[in-house]
Amino acid sequence: MIRRISSAAVALSLLAGACGQDEARYLDGTAADIYSGQCASSNGREVTVYSGRTENLIGPALEAFACETGTDVAVRWGSSTDLALLLAEEGDRTGADVFLSRSPGPVGFLESADLLGVIDDEVLGLVGAEGRSGSDTWVGFSGRKRVLVHNLDAVPPDELPESVFDLVEDRYRGRVAIPATNGSFVDWFTVFRDQYGNDAAADWLDAMVANDARYYPNNRSIVEAAGRGEIDMGLVNHYYQYQEAAAAGDRHRAANHDLADDDIGSLLIITAATITAGSQNRQAANELIAYLLTAPVQRYFSERTFEYPLAAGVEPADILPPLKALEIGSVDFDALGGGFEQTIAIIEASGILNQ
Repeated sequence: MIRRISSAAVALSLLAGACGQDEARYLDGTAADIYSGQCASSNGREVTVYSGRTENLIGPALEAFACETGTDVAVRWGSSTDLALLLAEEGDRTGADVFLSRSPGPVGFLESADLLGVIDDEVLGLVGAEGRSGSDTWVGFSGRKRVLVHNLDAVPPDELPESVFDLVEDRYRGRVAIPATNGSFVDWFTVFRDQYGNDAAADWLDAMVANDARYYPNNRSIVEAAGRGEIDMGLVNHYYQYQEAAAAGDRHRAANHDLADDDIGSLLIITAATITAGSQNRQAANELIAYLLTAPVQRYFSERTFEYPLAAGVEPADILPPLKALEIGSVDFDALGGGFEQTIAIIEASGILNQ
């Protein structure tokens, strides 16, 4: 069974696919693509998840886990940042067992506050060393690559840049969109700061603003705008382009451009699963995280949401190009969490939000 919990931790409703004990139950919809067998009877256990990944993306995987294992799943949905702040406020009183973050900054914030527990070795071992914590506190379960989406009619191939540093040139004036308040951009810019220093990162963003870069609130709005020709290009996560193209077909006139493999603009951002330090259901928590790394769930992420699978031995969907990117696994999550406030301050000071 899966139940939603509100801000007051009260059960509001049962999600489709919850497993009954008196009759045979099967999943339907997307969750059935992950697990098509009969739902197990309840095993009497429950795991509580705080999910920064949206319900439409991660919900089918949680439904499949509940159905296949008989473990009840309670879910609180919200932004990764807000949920991390809530976990910090709740401290040892939290009822959460698992925190799923769509970006690494909130994980680093919790790790720096000693609010994450250790994940079992056999679960960590399902992912290569570059996709998990050196301190055993998080494991990645999917990846989103930073790319430059561009309008096919407005940007010929010879005008595409090799680096984000090229985008400050006059030939790109007024043509580039930035999702400056989006969590993935904030995490990306924090890594930028970590790799190049505060002054260089701030100088780049200030130069982008001076070059009339345009602010959009999130990745999807940029991809949609590029598809209809409202903006020439923008910095986004790769998978939104595939989702929009699948939905709109030839009417969507945009494509992804991969920057140089070693460019900060090609960063791979990992979605991470963690166990809270105060979890009272560690076995169920480890089982849930391991389930997210099984081949059926990894294929779901790759073939339905067009993300890169991170579990060892699972290949990306054919539509995705081979992954060659500057990987975030080499970056200290602690540093990302600790630098979050300074990143926000630099972004706000740049004036990009007024563009």
